[in-house]
Amino acid sequence: MTDTSPYDLAKEAAATLAELTGVEKHDVALVLGSGWLPAADLLAPDGQSPTAEIATTDLPGFGAATVAGHSGRIRSIAAGDKQLLVFLSRTHFYEGRGVAAVVHPVRTAAAAGCRTMVLTNGAGGLDTSWSPGTPVLISDHINLTGTSPLVGANFVDLTDLYSGRLRALARQVDPSLDEGVYVQFPGPHYETPAEVRMAGIIGGSIVGMSTALEAIAAREAGMEVLGISLVTNLAAGISDAPLNHEEVLEAGRAAATRMGELLSRIVPQL
Repeated sequence: MTDTSPYDLAKEAAATLAELTGVEKHDVALVLGSGWLPAADLLAPDGQSPTAEIATTDLPGFGAATVAGHSGRIRSIAAGDKQLLVFLSRTHFYEGRGVAAVVHPVRTAAAAGCRTMVLTNGAGGLDTSWSPGTPVLISDHINLTGTSPLVGANFVDLTDLYSGRLRALARQVDPSLDEGVYVQFPGPHYETPAEVRMAGIIGGSIVGMSTALEAIAAREAGMEVLGISLVTNLAAGISDAPLNHEEVLEAGRAAATRMGELLSRIVPQL
């Protein structure tokens, strides 16, 4: 164990990232959630190869991916006049590594120069009109993890955490995009039907196990945040179907082309 602060560790990771990728500064960071991996291939213009691809474990402070559907890789992609930093996996709160590990990619992206953070996830939907494969913009969140990535008397305003400007840009690209309030549960178990009903009562419309803590850290770092959930299933109790992780991944694979095209059209507008 060392006394290195999470912010200093992020700076170390960003410096190593620049060395390994040959890219001094990145502009936009994306975290691809469960089921979103195939969409990464569509982010590079005209099928071009990424500028670089490295393992997360090549960077200080990062661990190996432990969840199916997360590759444990990081790509640097040139897209027009922007350099994208794409995390093909994330650390979830339920993995037990601590909240600092969960938000380490966000802080590394900020230290690497990114001013915009795109957070994606696979989630359960409470709206029966959202069939599996439907993308939903995150308008706000409810954090039920019982923790925060912020330390000490660090009072960060989250009033407009999920940028209205970026959501408007996304709807210009795809006017059919709906939006909803994301509720982060601790996981790794899926929510019970009663918990899903509770989420709806308190204002939620999408449920999952990621994103909220990362978004808070991104705002702390001064980044503008766009959140997109891929509805992979109806949440527990909304339908009679049992929930399983393979269903989440399959919904992502089925929607991969649409998600990739959506991101490839939105990101240049950011």
